[in-house]
Amino acid sequence: MTTADTWSVADAKARLSELLETVGRDGPQTISRRGRAVAVVVSIDEWERRKRRRGSLADFFATSPLRELGGELEIEPRGGSMREIDL
Repeated sequence: MTTADTWSVADAKARLSELLETVGRDGPQTISRRGRAVAVVVSIDEWERRKRRRGSLADFFATSPLRELGGELEIEPRGGSMREIDL
């Protein structure tokens, strides 16, 4: 049985063409086994878009809105005391 975007394994196997059409039209579809989600089917366009690398970690930090704070960002310590360790 299918719900809005969830298909049982049996339904997905029996109605593969319909599943693929639905993915193309309505977006990602979940496949469940014994009521538990086990997989998601997405269109190749969606897959390519999601796996495309969007720059390096350095690029991320360079374009971060936090950069505009210019060193004004204050991070509060977690509470509690520091542990002493023997070196």
